[in-house]
Amino acid sequence: MTIFKEIVDEEYLTVSETKELLADIETERAMDEDRELRYELARAIEHANRFAVLEPEESRELVAELQELEYVDEPTAYKITDLLPRNRDELRSVYAQQRYSLSGDELDEILDVVAKYA
Repeated sequence: MTIFKEIVDEEYLTVSETKELLADIETERAMDEDRELRYELARAIEHANRFAVLEPEESRELVAELQELEYVDEPTAYKITDLLPRNRDELRSVYAQQRYSLSGDELDEILDVVAKYA
């Protein structure tokens, strides 16, 4: 007999948005003296605090602007927003598993959008 959970809903989040949600959870847990932070939750909070560069609103704007580009899909827009690549090589690593590669002009266009926020 196999016990499994069904995925009901899926939503992409940037690290900045995750940091905001985890801060709310951390505050809630701090108010309740009987509840401790589990190791995994504490590590997730630490990770989000370390790697969140943009404010949540800025990260949402960057994702929206990236998705307006023809060759940036939703998962890739979130990945680019989290990583904030500074040059073509870093951006190519985001596209390394894709079945296509982008031209230099397309890469530069994405980097120009990212440069507005970084």
